[in-house]
Amino acid sequence: MPATSSPAPQTIWIDLENTPHIPFFRPIIRELEARGFRVVLTAREAFQTVEMANRYGLKYTKIGRHYGQNSFMKVAGLATRAMQLMPFIMREKPVLGVSHGSRGQILSCNLAGIPTVLIMDYEHSQNPPMTRPRWEIVPDVITDDMLHTTNKARARRYTGIKEDVYVPDFAPDPSIIEQLGLRDRIIVTVRPPATEAHYHNPEAEQLFDAFMERVCARDDVRAVLLPRNRAQRETLEATRAHWFRDGKAVIPEGVVDGLNLLWHSDLAVSGGGTMNREAVALGTPVWTTFEGRMGAVDERLIAEGRLRRLHDAGEIDLRRREHAEVARVRRDPRLLADLLCSPMGA
Repeated sequence: MPATSSPAPQTIWIDLENTPHIPFFRPIIRELEARGFRVVLTAREAFQTVEMANRYGLKYTKIGRHYGQNSFMKVAGLATRAMQLMPFIMREKPVLGVSHGSRGQILSCNLAGIPTVLIMDYEHSQNPPMTRPRWEIVPDVITDDMLHTTNKARARRYTGIKEDVYVPDFAPDPSIIEQLGLRDRIIVTVRPPATEAHYHNPEAEQLFDAFMERVCARDDVRAVLLPRNRAQRETLEATRAHWFRDGKAVIPEGVVDGLNLLWHSDLAVSGGGTMNREAVALGTPVWTTFEGRMGAVDERLIAEGRLRRLHDAGEIDLRRREHAEVARVRRDPRLLADLLCSPMGA
């Protein structure tokens, strides 16, 4: 009696376009592989995504890069990366494309006839017609009129915030204090505004500058700056050299564990969404300098008093906090894996 071979596992493709995608997808990748799926990854050269993927030991194919703030270049870059992804699609033959906002993946999959799942927690991001996903997974605060998919019946929802999937497994490492020279100082983690994002508002830069001037005027405070890319770092070091005198502000060399830094910080101020929500999940006081259209997730966190909107650089009390353990909300990655698998074959 001839031996029967097992069917080849179905391939799910996850595209990593930004640094927050790495910690978010790691437990989901493990869960999908435990279910017998073959998971393949691509990563874009942008915002330290590749460096973060290397740090976490992910196996990926590097394809494409970020094309800057210029609108024409963004469109050209989207089309270019979609074409660059096509040979990967033909070679790996995924049955599903998954991302947390990769327009390039969605466009290439739509052209190749492959279903896509967009995991999204900011409804004001722009998705032109050819970059609309077939399926969408969103927090329950996102209503039907906020979706990017044209078929509202293909939306799947989860409670809470996506950071609850991976933050509960975090364990603090105090060595970061010595590594960054932060001992006996009030520690403020600061992420500058996303100047290359389509939602950028120059007012956020003014607020960021005013806050950093206040922080650097204090001898007992140290700011850990987390620029979004090398260009932003070089601009800050060239135009704000006085921030870095006497170690008042420090930019870590290489990629750091953002959760560990936030845990050891007395407060955080950020123009981005994920870092703010990570701080919320860890119990670190956090203010947002975001001046664009606030998303429904952050609006809820603000209403709950878990996130604060910074209106004036002088309103924050720069002081030590008690690092009491907070009750972290554990969001089982199996739930998101269930939601991801539900469109299979549809």
